[in-house]
Amino acid sequence: MLCQECQKRPATVMVRRTVNNKTTRVHLCEYCAREKGELNFMDSFAGPEFSLHKLFASLLDSDAEVKQLKLDPTAGLLKCPQCGLTYNEFKGSGRLGCASCYKTYRQQLEPLLGRLHGRIEHCGKVPQRAGRSLRLKQELGELKEALNRAVEREEFEKAAVLRDKIRDMEKTIDV
Repeated sequence: MLCQECQKRPATVMVRRTVNNKTTRVHLCEYCAREKGELNFMDSFAGPEFSLHKLFASLLDSDAEVKQLKLDPTAGLLKCPQCGLTYNEFKGSGRLGCASCYKTYRQQLEPLLGRLHGRIEHCGKVPQRAGRSLRLKQELGELKEALNRAVEREEFEKAAVLRDKIRDMEKTIDV
C-alpha cells in the first residue's frame, strides 16, 4: 500500500483516530508521518532507555487532566505510609512501591487506569484451575450486565430470558 499523503513511498505507519465515536485511519510513509508530527509520541520513548514504566509515568498528571478532574495540586506531596514512596517518585519511575500505594494514590491512578483499560475495576478471565463457583459468579455478573443493557435498550423479552437465567443460576450458587 502506498502512502496516502505522498502516493510515492510504501505506507509503514497507520494512524488511527477516534473522535466522537468516529474512527478514521490514514496510512503514511515514515517521512510523511514525521512531517505531520505523528511520530513525535514515540520519540520521547525511543532509544535504549525505553520502558513501559516511562510510558505510564508520562501519562500521569497531564495539565489538562489535572484541571478537568480538579485533582489536588498538592498530590506531589503525598507519601505512602507503608513504603514511603512519594507521588513525585512514582511519577518519575512509573512504578508503585507496594500494595498500599494503590490506596494512597487512588485518586491519581483511577483516571489513568480508566484511559488505559476502559474501566477501573478488574474484569479479567477466571483461571481454569479456579473453582466452579468463581466461574459461575463471573458468569452471573456478565448476565446481570447484559440484563441491564437489555432493559436500557427496551428489549424486554430478552431481559425476561436473562432474568430467568440469573434466578436459576443464583439458586445453584451462594451469592
